[in-house]
Amino acid sequence: MQDIHTYSFKGKRALVRVDFNVPLDSEYRVTDNTRIRAALPTLKKVLESGGSLILMSHLGRPKKAEEKYSLRHILPAVEELLEVPVLFAPDCMGEEAAKIARSLQPGQVLLLENLRFYAQEEGKPRSLPESQKKFTATLASYADCYINDAFGTAHRAHASNTLITEHFPNDKMFGYLLLAEIQALDNLLHNPAQPVTALLGGAKVSSKMGIIKNLLNKVDNLIIGGGMAFTFIKASGGNIGNSLCEDHLLDTALDILNKAAQKGVQIYLPTDVLAVRSLDPHAETVTCPVDNIPDGWMGVDAGSETLKVWKKVILQSKTLLWNGPAGVFEIPAFANGTLQLVTYVAEATQNGAFSLVGGGDSVAAVTQMGYADKVSYVSTGGGAMLEYLEGKELPGIAAMT
Repeated sequence: MQDIHTYSFKGKRALVRVDFNVPLDSEYRVTDNTRIRAALPTLKKVLESGGSLILMSHLGRPKKAEEKYSLRHILPAVEELLEVPVLFAPDCMGEEAAKIARSLQPGQVLLLENLRFYAQEEGKPRSLPESQKKFTATLASYADCYINDAFGTAHRAHASNTLITEHFPNDKMFGYLLLAEIQALDNLLHNPAQPVTALLGGAKVSSKMGIIKNLLNKVDNLIIGGGMAFTFIKASGGNIGNSLCEDHLLDTALDILNKAAQKGVQIYLPTDVLAVRSLDPHAETVTCPVDNIPDGWMGVDAGSETLKVWKKVILQSKTLLWNGPAGVFEIPAFANGTLQLVTYVAEATQNGAFSLVGGGDSVAAVTQMGYADKVSYVSTGGGAMLEYLEGKELPGIAAMT
Protein backbone atom coordinates (compact mmCIF):
# COMPACT_ATOMS: atom_id res chain seq x y z
CA MET A 1 0.00 0.00 0.00
CA GLN A 2 1.24 3.46 -0.91
CA ASP A 3 1.39 6.60 1.25
CA ILE A 4 -0.75 9.45 -0.07
CA HIS A 5 1.68 11.95 1.43
CA THR A 6 4.51 10.86 -0.86
CA TYR A 7 2.78 9.24 -3.84
CA SER A 8 3.31 10.96 -7.21
CA PHE A 9 -0.01 11.77 -8.88
CA LYS A 10 1.50 13.72 -11.76
CA GLY A 11 -0.22 12.75 -14.98
CA LYS A 12 -2.24 10.02 -13.26
CA ARG A 13 -5.97 9.45 -13.00
CA ALA A 14 -6.96 8.72 -9.41
CA LEU A 15 -10.11 6.70 -8.78
CA VAL A 16 -11.35 7.84 -5.37
CA ARG A 17 -14.03 6.08 -3.34
CA VAL A 18 -15.66 8.94 -1.46
CA ASP A 19 -18.70 8.94 0.78
CA PHE A 20 -20.96 11.56 -0.77
CA ASN A 21 -24.10 10.00 0.68
CA VAL A 22 -25.40 13.42 1.71
CA PRO A 23 -28.93 14.54 2.62
CA LEU A 24 -31.04 16.32 -0.03
CA ASP A 25 -34.17 18.43 0.37
CA SER A 26 -37.34 18.17 -1.74
CA GLU A 27 -35.66 20.24 -4.46
CA TYR A 28 -32.66 17.86 -4.47
CA ARG A 29 -30.35 20.43 -2.91
CA VAL A 30 -27.63 19.32 -0.49
CA THR A 31 -28.66 20.28 3.06
CA ASP A 32 -25.46 19.16 4.81
CA ASN A 33 -22.16 19.16 2.91
CA THR A 34 -20.04 17.85 5.81
CA ARG A 35 -19.03 14.65 4.01
CA ILE A 36 -18.05 16.51 0.85
CA ARG A 37 -15.96 19.00 2.82
CA ALA A 38 -14.29 16.15 4.68
CA ALA A 39 -12.97 14.71 1.41
CA LEU A 40 -11.47 17.98 0.15
CA PRO A 41 -7.91 17.53 1.51
CA THR A 42 -7.51 14.26 -0.42
CA LEU A 43 -9.11 15.59 -3.60
CA LYS A 44 -7.06 18.79 -3.60
CA LYS A 45 -3.88 16.82 -2.94
CA VAL A 46 -4.38 14.90 -6.20
CA LEU A 47 -5.24 17.98 -8.25
CA GLU A 48 -2.44 20.11 -6.84
CA SER A 49 0.03 17.29 -7.54
CA GLY A 50 -0.82 17.23 -11.24
CA GLY A 51 -3.35 14.41 -11.27
CA SER A 52 -6.99 14.10 -12.28
CA LEU A 53 -9.92 12.72 -10.28
CA ILE A 54 -12.60 10.12 -10.89
CA LEU A 55 -15.01 10.21 -7.96
CA MET A 56 -17.30 7.31 -7.12
CA SER A 57 -19.89 7.10 -4.38
CA HIS A 58 -23.33 5.81 -3.50
CA LEU A 59 -26.37 7.87 -2.53
CA GLY A 60 -29.19 6.36 -0.52
CA ARG A 61 -30.42 2.80 -0.93
CA PRO A 62 -31.91 2.62 -4.44
CA LYS A 63 -33.36 -0.66 -5.70
CA LYS A 64 -32.74 0.45 -9.29
CA ALA A 65 -31.69 3.57 -11.19
CA GLU A 66 -33.91 6.29 -9.71
CA GLU A 67 -33.72 10.01 -10.40
CA LYS A 68 -34.07 10.96 -6.74
CA TYR A 69 -30.88 9.03 -5.98
CA SER A 70 -28.84 10.43 -8.85
CA LEU A 71 -25.48 11.92 -7.90
CA ARG A 72 -26.16 14.54 -10.56
CA HIS A 73 -27.97 16.45 -7.82
CA ILE A 74 -24.80 16.98 -5.79
CA LEU A 75 -22.73 18.36 -8.70
CA PRO A 76 -23.27 22.04 -7.74
CA ALA A 77 -22.15 21.40 -4.16
CA VAL A 78 -19.05 19.46 -5.25
CA GLU A 79 -18.09 22.14 -7.78
CA GLU A 80 -18.58 24.94 -5.26
CA LEU A 81 -16.43 23.29 -2.59
CA LEU A 82 -13.75 21.94 -4.92
CA GLU A 83 -13.69 25.23 -6.85
CA VAL A 84 -13.31 23.53 -10.25
CA PRO A 85 -15.81 22.36 -12.89
CA VAL A 86 -16.87 18.73 -12.43
CA LEU A 87 -17.78 16.46 -15.34
CA PHE A 88 -20.55 13.89 -14.85
CA ALA A 89 -20.96 10.38 -16.23
CA PRO A 90 -24.69 9.50 -16.25
CA ASP A 91 -23.88 5.78 -16.00
CA CYS A 92 -20.89 4.55 -13.99
CA MET A 93 -20.65 1.55 -16.34
CA GLY A 94 -21.43 3.32 -19.60
CA GLU A 95 -19.18 4.00 -22.57
CA GLU A 96 -19.46 7.71 -21.86
CA ALA A 97 -17.85 7.18 -18.43
CA ALA A 98 -14.96 5.28 -20.02
CA LYS A 99 -14.56 7.89 -22.77
CA ILE A 100 -14.45 10.83 -20.33
CA ALA A 101 -12.07 8.95 -18.03
CA ARG A 102 -9.68 8.23 -20.91
CA SER A 103 -9.61 11.87 -21.98
CA LEU A 104 -9.16 13.41 -18.50
CA GLN A 105 -6.39 15.96 -18.31
CA PRO A 106 -4.46 16.95 -15.16
CA GLY A 107 -6.68 19.09 -12.95
CA GLN A 108 -9.95 17.72 -14.30
CA VAL A 109 -12.61 15.98 -12.23
CA LEU A 110 -15.21 13.36 -13.18
CA LEU A 111 -18.08 12.25 -10.94
CA LEU A 112 -19.58 8.85 -11.73
CA GLU A 113 -23.27 8.08 -11.33
CA ASN A 114 -24.49 6.26 -8.21
CA LEU A 115 -22.66 2.94 -7.78
CA ARG A 116 -25.70 1.36 -6.18
CA PHE A 117 -27.68 1.67 -9.38
CA TYR A 118 -25.92 -1.65 -10.02
CA ALA A 119 -26.60 -4.68 -7.82
CA GLN A 120 -22.98 -5.71 -8.37
CA GLU A 121 -21.75 -2.93 -6.07
CA GLU A 122 -23.31 -4.56 -3.03
CA GLY A 123 -22.99 -8.10 -4.35
CA LYS A 124 -26.73 -8.74 -4.12
CA PRO A 125 -27.88 -11.31 -4.95
CA ARG A 126 -24.88 -13.48 -4.19
CA SER A 127 -25.27 -15.23 -7.54
CA LEU A 128 -23.41 -12.36 -9.22
CA PRO A 129 -19.72 -13.25 -8.78
CA GLU A 130 -18.78 -13.08 -12.48
CA SER A 131 -20.77 -9.95 -13.25
CA GLN A 132 -19.45 -8.36 -10.05
CA LYS A 133 -15.89 -9.05 -11.19
CA LYS A 134 -16.69 -7.42 -14.53
CA PHE A 135 -18.28 -4.45 -12.76
CA THR A 136 -15.17 -3.99 -10.60
CA ALA A 137 -12.77 -4.43 -13.52
CA THR A 138 -14.64 -1.77 -15.50
CA LEU A 139 -14.37 0.74 -12.66
CA ALA A 140 -10.68 -0.04 -12.24
CA SER A 141 -10.03 0.43 -15.96
CA TYR A 142 -10.78 4.13 -15.68
CA ALA A 143 -7.75 4.95 -13.55
CA ASP A 144 -4.06 4.53 -12.76
CA CYS A 145 -4.35 4.49 -8.98
CA TYR A 146 -6.99 3.97 -6.29
CA ILE A 147 -7.71 5.91 -3.09
CA ASN A 148 -10.18 4.81 -0.44
CA ASP A 149 -11.33 7.88 1.48
CA ALA A 150 -14.80 6.62 2.45
CA PHE A 151 -14.66 5.66 6.10
CA GLY A 152 -18.46 5.78 6.24
CA THR A 153 -18.65 2.65 4.05
CA ALA A 154 -15.52 0.87 5.31
CA HIS A 155 -17.68 -1.60 7.24
CA ARG A 156 -19.40 -2.74 4.03
CA ALA A 157 -17.79 -5.42 1.86
CA HIS A 158 -18.80 -3.69 -1.36
CA ALA A 159 -17.08 -3.91 -4.72
CA SER A 160 -15.84 -0.31 -4.76
CA ASN A 161 -13.93 -0.61 -1.50
CA THR A 162 -12.86 -4.26 -1.37
CA LEU A 163 -12.70 -6.15 -4.68
CA ILE A 164 -11.36 -3.15 -6.55
CA THR A 165 -8.12 -3.12 -4.55
CA GLU A 166 -7.00 -6.28 -6.37
CA HIS A 167 -6.67 -4.22 -9.57
CA PHE A 168 -4.21 -1.79 -7.97
CA PRO A 169 -1.65 -4.02 -6.20
CA ASN A 170 1.03 -1.31 -6.23
CA ASP A 171 -1.03 1.87 -6.55
CA LYS A 172 -3.61 1.92 -3.77
CA MET A 173 -3.73 4.07 -0.66
CA PHE A 174 -5.91 5.54 2.06
CA GLY A 175 -7.03 9.15 1.73
CA TYR A 176 -6.45 11.78 4.39
CA LEU A 177 -9.95 11.45 5.83
CA LEU A 178 -9.78 7.70 6.33
CA LEU A 179 -6.31 7.98 7.84
CA ALA A 180 -7.54 10.66 10.25
CA GLU A 181 -10.55 8.55 11.26
CA ILE A 182 -8.36 5.54 12.05
CA GLN A 183 -5.89 7.64 14.01
CA ALA A 184 -8.62 9.32 16.07
CA LEU A 185 -10.27 6.01 16.91
CA ASP A 186 -6.97 4.31 17.71
CA ASN A 187 -6.06 7.18 20.03
CA LEU A 188 -9.31 6.63 21.88
CA LEU A 189 -9.07 2.84 22.01
CA HIS A 190 -5.37 2.29 22.62
CA ASN A 191 -3.83 5.41 24.09
CA PRO A 192 -6.45 7.44 25.95
CA ALA A 193 -5.75 9.91 28.72
CA GLN A 194 -7.76 9.03 31.80
CA PRO A 195 -10.42 9.27 32.99
CA VAL A 196 -12.21 8.06 29.85
CA THR A 197 -15.92 8.71 29.45
CA ALA A 198 -18.24 7.38 26.75
CA LEU A 199 -21.60 9.04 26.13
CA LEU A 200 -23.98 6.73 24.31
CA GLY A 201 -27.50 7.68 23.30
CA GLY A 202 -30.02 6.98 20.60
CA ALA A 203 -33.15 4.91 20.39
CA LYS A 204 -32.15 1.29 20.85
CA VAL A 205 -29.80 -0.69 23.08
CA SER A 206 -29.62 -3.39 20.40
CA SER A 207 -27.74 -1.11 17.99
CA LYS A 208 -25.10 -0.33 20.63
CA MET A 209 -24.77 -3.67 22.41
CA GLY A 210 -21.44 -4.61 20.87
CA ILE A 211 -19.83 -1.24 21.54
CA ILE A 212 -21.08 -1.17 25.15
CA LYS A 213 -19.56 -4.58 25.89
CA ASN A 214 -16.23 -3.62 24.31
CA LEU A 215 -16.08 -0.22 26.00
CA LEU A 216 -16.51 -1.73 29.45
CA ASN A 217 -12.88 -2.79 29.09
CA LYS A 218 -11.71 0.67 28.10
CA VAL A 219 -13.67 3.40 29.91
CA ASP A 220 -13.97 4.69 33.44
CA ASN A 221 -17.43 6.19 33.01
CA LEU A 222 -20.34 5.28 30.74
CA ILE A 223 -23.19 7.76 30.32
CA ILE A 224 -26.27 6.12 28.79
CA GLY A 225 -29.06 8.40 27.57
CA GLY A 226 -31.73 8.63 24.93
CA GLY A 227 -34.32 5.94 24.39
CA MET A 228 -31.85 3.17 25.12
CA ALA A 229 -31.65 4.24 28.77
CA PHE A 230 -35.20 3.08 29.48
CA THR A 231 -34.35 -0.56 28.89
CA PHE A 232 -31.80 -0.30 31.70
CA ILE A 233 -34.23 1.57 33.95
CA LYS A 234 -37.00 -1.00 33.46
CA ALA A 235 -34.52 -3.85 33.96
CA SER A 236 -33.65 -2.27 37.31
CA GLY A 237 -37.30 -2.23 38.38
CA GLY A 238 -38.32 1.27 37.35
CA ASN A 239 -41.67 2.35 35.93
CA ILE A 240 -41.00 3.91 32.50
CA GLY A 241 -44.61 4.46 31.37
CA ASN A 242 -44.84 4.31 27.57
CA SER A 243 -41.15 5.06 27.04
CA LEU A 244 -39.21 3.16 24.40
CA CYS A 245 -37.98 -0.18 25.68
CA GLU A 246 -36.57 -3.41 24.24
CA ASP A 247 -38.09 -5.96 26.59
CA HIS A 248 -36.15 -8.86 25.09
CA LEU A 249 -32.92 -7.19 26.27
CA LEU A 250 -33.85 -6.65 29.92
CA ASP A 251 -31.66 -9.52 31.14
CA THR A 252 -28.82 -8.34 28.90
CA ALA A 253 -29.11 -4.84 30.35
CA LEU A 254 -28.85 -6.22 33.89
CA ASP A 255 -25.84 -8.27 32.85
CA ILE A 256 -24.14 -5.13 31.51
CA LEU A 257 -24.83 -3.26 34.76
CA ASN A 258 -23.37 -6.14 36.77
CA LYS A 259 -20.27 -6.43 34.57
CA ALA A 260 -19.70 -2.69 34.80
CA ALA A 261 -19.79 -2.90 38.58
CA GLN A 262 -17.30 -5.80 38.54
CA LYS A 263 -14.92 -3.86 36.31
CA GLY A 264 -15.23 -0.65 38.31
CA VAL A 265 -16.92 1.24 35.47
CA GLN A 266 -19.35 3.86 36.72
CA ILE A 267 -22.57 3.91 34.70
CA TYR A 268 -24.64 7.10 34.69
CA LEU A 269 -28.27 6.68 33.65
CA PRO A 270 -30.75 9.58 33.66
CA THR A 271 -32.27 10.40 37.02
CA ASP A 272 -35.02 12.67 35.71
CA VAL A 273 -36.57 13.11 32.28
CA LEU A 274 -38.84 15.36 30.29
CA ALA A 275 -41.99 13.35 29.52
CA VAL A 276 -44.95 13.79 27.18
CA ARG A 277 -48.08 11.86 26.21
CA SER A 278 -47.31 12.05 22.48
CA LEU A 279 -44.44 13.05 20.20
CA ASP A 280 -46.01 16.39 19.43
CA PRO A 281 -43.78 19.49 19.61
CA HIS A 282 -46.65 21.32 21.33
CA ALA A 283 -47.58 18.53 23.73
CA GLU A 284 -47.83 19.18 27.46
CA THR A 285 -44.61 18.24 29.24
CA VAL A 286 -43.73 17.18 32.77
CA THR A 287 -40.38 16.50 34.41
CA CYS A 288 -40.38 13.37 36.53
CA PRO A 289 -38.03 10.78 38.02
CA VAL A 290 -36.83 8.43 35.30
CA ASP A 291 -37.95 5.39 37.31
CA ASN A 292 -41.42 6.78 38.04
CA ILE A 293 -42.84 7.97 34.73
CA PRO A 294 -46.66 8.04 34.86
CA ASP A 295 -48.58 5.50 32.80
CA GLY A 296 -49.39 6.90 29.38
CA TRP A 297 -46.36 9.21 29.38
CA MET A 298 -43.00 8.70 27.69
CA GLY A 299 -39.54 10.12 28.34
CA VAL A 300 -38.21 12.25 25.47
CA ASP A 301 -35.24 14.18 26.87
CA ALA A 302 -32.82 14.32 29.77
CA GLY A 303 -33.95 16.37 32.76
CA SER A 304 -32.08 19.22 34.42
CA GLU A 305 -30.82 17.16 37.39
CA THR A 306 -29.50 14.51 35.02
CA LEU A 307 -27.66 17.12 33.00
CA LYS A 308 -26.00 18.54 36.11
CA VAL A 309 -24.54 15.14 36.97
CA TRP A 310 -23.47 14.43 33.38
CA LYS A 311 -21.81 17.82 33.07
CA LYS A 312 -19.69 17.18 36.15
CA VAL A 313 -18.56 13.79 34.84
CA ILE A 314 -17.77 15.16 31.38
CA LEU A 315 -15.75 18.11 32.68
CA GLN A 316 -13.66 15.79 34.84
CA SER A 317 -12.80 13.57 31.85
CA LYS A 318 -9.63 13.64 29.75
CA THR A 319 -10.94 11.47 26.89
CA LEU A 320 -14.52 11.61 25.58
CA LEU A 321 -16.46 9.56 23.06
CA TRP A 322 -19.97 10.72 22.18
CA ASN A 323 -22.37 8.79 19.96
CA GLY A 324 -26.11 9.31 20.04
CA PRO A 325 -28.56 11.97 21.28
CA ALA A 326 -29.88 12.42 24.81
CA GLY A 327 -33.47 12.57 23.62
CA VAL A 328 -35.74 12.90 20.59
CA PHE A 329 -33.31 15.34 19.02
CA GLU A 330 -35.12 15.61 15.68
CA ILE A 331 -37.96 17.47 17.45
CA PRO A 332 -36.53 20.85 18.61
CA ALA A 333 -38.75 20.92 21.70
CA PHE A 334 -37.01 17.78 22.94
CA ALA A 335 -33.46 18.62 21.84
CA ASN A 336 -32.24 20.58 24.87
CA GLY A 337 -30.38 17.71 26.52
CA THR A 338 -28.48 16.86 23.35
CA LEU A 339 -27.56 20.49 22.73
CA GLN A 340 -26.37 20.86 26.32
CA LEU A 341 -24.09 17.86 25.80
CA VAL A 342 -22.51 19.76 22.91
CA THR A 343 -21.55 22.62 25.24
CA TYR A 344 -20.21 20.25 27.91
CA VAL A 345 -18.04 18.28 25.47
CA ALA A 346 -16.77 21.52 23.92
CA GLU A 347 -15.90 22.95 27.34
CA ALA A 348 -14.05 19.77 28.32
CA THR A 349 -12.14 19.92 25.03
CA GLN A 350 -11.17 23.52 25.69
CA ASN A 351 -9.86 22.37 29.05
CA GLY A 352 -7.56 19.85 27.36
CA ALA A 353 -9.64 16.70 26.87
CA PHE A 354 -9.60 14.70 23.63
CA SER A 355 -13.14 14.43 22.28
CA LEU A 356 -14.45 12.29 19.44
CA VAL A 357 -18.02 12.82 18.23
CA GLY A 358 -19.71 10.43 15.80
CA GLY A 359 -23.15 9.36 14.68
CA GLY A 360 -25.75 11.28 12.69
CA ASP A 361 -27.61 13.14 15.47
CA SER A 362 -24.52 13.85 17.55
CA VAL A 363 -22.71 15.30 14.53
CA ALA A 364 -25.85 17.22 13.55
CA ALA A 365 -26.07 18.73 17.03
CA VAL A 366 -22.42 19.81 17.03
CA THR A 367 -22.83 21.29 13.55
CA GLN A 368 -26.11 23.01 14.43
CA MET A 369 -24.47 24.69 17.42
CA GLY A 370 -21.49 25.76 15.29
CA TYR A 371 -19.20 23.75 17.56
CA ALA A 372 -17.59 21.38 15.03
CA ASP A 373 -14.27 23.14 15.52
CA LYS A 374 -14.63 23.11 19.31
CA VAL A 375 -14.28 19.33 19.66
CA SER A 376 -11.19 17.30 18.82
CA TYR A 377 -12.61 15.17 16.03
CA VAL A 378 -15.95 14.74 14.26
CA SER A 379 -16.27 11.32 12.64
CA THR A 380 -18.05 10.95 9.30
CA GLY A 381 -18.70 7.24 9.83
CA GLY A 382 -21.71 6.14 11.86
CA GLY A 383 -21.92 2.37 11.47
CA ALA A 384 -18.24 2.09 10.56
CA MET A 385 -17.23 3.95 13.69
CA LEU A 386 -19.38 1.73 15.90
CA GLU A 387 -18.02 -1.48 14.37
CA TYR A 388 -14.43 -0.24 14.70
CA LEU A 389 -15.06 0.58 18.36
CA GLU A 390 -16.52 -2.90 18.81
CA GLY A 391 -13.16 -4.25 17.71
CA LYS A 392 -14.42 -5.66 14.42
CA GLU A 393 -12.28 -5.82 11.30
CA LEU A 394 -13.66 -3.45 8.66
CA PRO A 395 -13.64 -4.98 5.13
CA GLY A 396 -12.75 -1.69 3.44
CA ILE A 397 -9.63 -1.35 5.60
CA ALA A 398 -8.68 -5.03 5.56
CA ALA A 399 -8.79 -5.12 1.74
CA MET A 400 -6.17 -2.38 1.59
CA THR A 401 -3.78 -3.78 4.16
